Amino acid sequence: MMSPAAQTWVLQDEAAQEAFGAQLAGACDGAVLIFLEGDLGAGKTTLTRGFVRGLGHRGAVKSPTYTLIEPYAVGGRRVYHLDLYRVADPGELEYLGLREILSEDAMVLIEWAGRGAGWLPPADLRVRIRHLTRGRQVELEAGTARGEGILGRMRPDL
Repeated sequence: MMSPAAQTWVLQDEAAQEAFGAQLAGACDGAVLIFLEGDLGAGKTTLTRGFVRGLGHRGAVKSPTYTLIEPYAVGGRRVYHLDLYRVADPGELEYLGLREILSEDAMVLIEWAGRGAGWLPPADLRVRIRHLTRGRQVELEAGTARGEGILGRMRPDL
């Protein structure tokens, strides 16, 4: 049985995944730490693209696979999209300036957060994306009271 602090959606295509990301951004009312989980190609960056565009960004939203961090300034907000896939040791996060980023009033979305286990604080939300025969299953699980508030603002009918 799923806990009340978790909800699941089925998204039919990439456009639905971006729309879901935009809805998630709209449900966030300030600083938030979100871990994005899923296999390679599950759509973590697609969901993030929707999130950043949902806040009003009109430029490109690139995968941070090689840069590790992609920052955005949108409507007076700071958004950071990180991909820790290439991080070999959690101690490397200190050199990336992640401590400073986490201390900002920012929205931080992290792919492959497990690579920072023991160093990263708990996520407000975990977003688990799974491949389906058609589309994706997306589960949001709240890890903090802030995450529960965001989850409570998400529409079940996307």
